[in-house]
Amino acid sequence: MRHINFNKYMKVLYFIPFILLINACGNEKPVAKDSQKKQLQSVQIVRPVEDQAVYLLELPGELKAFEQVVLYPKVKGFVKQLFVDRGSNVHRGQLLALLEAPEITQQYLSAKADENKFYQDYQYSRQSYERLKRAAARSGAVAEIELDRASSKFRSDSAAYASVKAKTGASAQLQQYLKITAPFDGIITDRNVSVGALVGEGTQTSLFSLSQTKDLRLTVAIPEKHGPSLSKNTKVSFTVAGHPGKVYPSVLSRKSGVLDQQSRSITAEFDVSNSRGDLSGGDYAQVKLSLQRPVRTLWLPTSSVVNAQSGIFVVKIDQNRVFRVPVTLGIRNGELQEVFGELSQEDEIVKSASEELTEGMKIVIK
Repeated sequence: MRHINFNKYMKVLYFIPFILLINACGNEKPVAKDSQKKQLQSVQIVRPVEDQAVYLLELPGELKAFEQVVLYPKVKGFVKQLFVDRGSNVHRGQLLALLEAPEITQQYLSAKADENKFYQDYQYSRQSYERLKRAAARSGAVAEIELDRASSKFRSDSAAYASVKAKTGASAQLQQYLKITAPFDGIITDRNVSVGALVGEGTQTSLFSLSQTKDLRLTVAIPEKHGPSLSKNTKVSFTVAGHPGKVYPSVLSRKSGVLDQQSRSITAEFDVSNSRGDLSGGDYAQVKLSLQRPVRTLWLPTSSVVNAQSGIFVVKIDQNRVFRVPVTLGIRNGELQEVFGELSQEDEIVKSASEELTEGMKIVIK
């Protein structure tokens, strides 16, 4: 058996780590100084553009009858006759229905009889006073007190006659209320009663619904931020489902001028001629509006605006440092966004901004 020298073997193992360490140190390369320096981020900049933009806005709308009314009877009575029905075209003043109320007729006849009686009394007093007045022209023919008494009687009977005449007129007017007539030209859209029905006080029953559809109102709710862009020259075009492919034009006729507190919108109305009867009140419309800002405003690319949890802002560059400028957004027109804030046309704004660009950060402009 061969004898192994363990002392010699242990000395070799002892020097191996030192040899490996020397080789590792000899193979290490020096680190470049440039890679140790943190490179600055480079960005592209743009400047805000001032423009009085014209833009298109699509919104839903509704067509309504130009005039519409629900007709109720003024007095209580029974329906005696109906002269129209749903779908009937009527003219202003046309008789639609006739009611009957015997008590109203009796009141009129009674008032008329009282009027005749008081008229006779008034005539007699007037003639008596005029005769005494002519006689009093001759000195001593009539006592002064008799003339005063006749004058007082004449004035009293005159007032009484005027009062009863007014009552007769009121009673006659009630008789006129038994005739239901059309307040304007239009079409009967609903009939709610039949002959013999009791209508009037306490019944809350309407007789007819009448709409004027020769002209229509197109109503559109304009969102708050677009309200200032409305003007008297605002034009629209719209389509309805019932006539696909056909486009109807109009121009702004009126607007509410006050924001609706619930929808935060302004109601705009556009008058639409419907002489051919193509359109119907109640139709929904898809509306395209051509709007223009009343003044020139600032615009930036949409990529320049950052919408973060901390707020909406753009990144302004001043002396190669980052400054966040809070803004309020207006309208969007294609790839441009209207902005409001402490900005000017001379400011340098990062074209593609992000939250990574922190306040005070130093950057390089491409």
